[in-house]
Amino acid sequence: MTTGWQTKRLGELAELRGRIGWRGLTAKEYTKEGPLFLSVHSLNYGDYVDFRDAFHISEDRFIESPEIMLQPDDVLICKDGAGIGKLGIVGELPDRATINSSLLLIRSGKDILPKFLYRCLTSPYFQDIVQSRLNGATTPHLYQRDITEFPVVLPPLSEQQRIVAILDEAFEGIVTAKENAERGLSSSRKLLSAFTGEVFARHSHEWVGTRLGDLCSFVRGPFGGSLKKSVFVPDGYPVYEQRHAIYDQFDDVRYFVDESKFAEMQRFELRPRDLIMSCSGTMGRVAIAPDSLRRGIINQALLKLTPNEKVSPDFLKLWMESAAFQEAVKQSSGGVAIQNVASVSVLKEIRIPLPSISEQSETMTVVENFAAEVHRLEIVYRQKVEALDDLKKSLLHHAFSGQL
Repeated sequence: MTTGWQTKRLGELAELRGRIGWRGLTAKEYTKEGPLFLSVHSLNYGDYVDFRDAFHISEDRFIESPEIMLQPDDVLICKDGAGIGKLGIVGELPDRATINSSLLLIRSGKDILPKFLYRCLTSPYFQDIVQSRLNGATTPHLYQRDITEFPVVLPPLSEQQRIVAILDEAFEGIVTAKENAERGLSSSRKLLSAFTGEVFARHSHEWVGTRLGDLCSFVRGPFGGSLKKSVFVPDGYPVYEQRHAIYDQFDDVRYFVDESKFAEMQRFELRPRDLIMSCSGTMGRVAIAPDSLRRGIINQALLKLTPNEKVSPDFLKLWMESAAFQEAVKQSSGGVAIQNVASVSVLKEIRIPLPSISEQSETMTVVENFAAEVHRLEIVYRQKVEALDDLKKSLLHHAFSGQL
């Protein structure tokens, strides 16, 4: 260990405080205003606790637990639930605030700086300890008594200040670089959409506008009670759902119907090279059924389009994913969003700029080549984000092993 550094238990350096149960507190008691009541959602926005998602509770509920009233520089850790191990440090308090039972408050003593404690707890060293406590647990939970025993490597206060200053400056640069990389990733995705729109705009005066209804047949998924969960069987004919359109994949199937039900609903059979469009929730997403598709039916959240010989399924999908198609849907339905388009007749009247089959193929080649370049660009941006995350972990490792 570095000269002058010590190892102490967390409980020797800080006070640990948590809500004792819920004291009967339920969501029904949340108020429109009053003291803030924090949950793990407040730890999702970087180093500092964010109060935007906080609920409110009454004054009486707030004052019954004075031991967990927040102060600036308190550190919060999630000790159970989906966000277990997440941390945040309290900056400026917008109002009086307290925490729910999934969070633990850690308040630094005189021998450790709050920011140094926070950085220590976010380090790979500490997170490895957290994971070791969770491994094998049926219901993952960090117990306060265990957290109290966590070992903290402690340099003198002057060294703590130096380390915090270095890390703050370095992490500020990492945050900026990561934001730039993520903006680049977002821009690359928009670039493909813009390019596709430009392709259609460039040829709009050459290609004949054709009604979508003249290019394919439409079948909306079955409404009513024909696909209640009671009719599903462990295996058989797949029931394709909205998520198959959203994620453009068809292998992962949750629901099946037997041969009798499939025969009864054969009108809704999905065949290779049919298109499906999501019609509720995440609207307007399109996928093409692959040649290897397992015979099955669509559910009520999908619209099936079967192209005729005038249009390539790939070209049709490209058009339906374009901003032009989405805007045409809105205009055709009185300016409302696509989720409110209840009638297939609205879609049938939308006009698509349609070249010959050979030109459709050429257009797809141009777009696919551009998409390949965009994909390579996305890989570069993803690698940058991953490298910045690794750099942050490396800096924390060096800081708390005396190598910074």
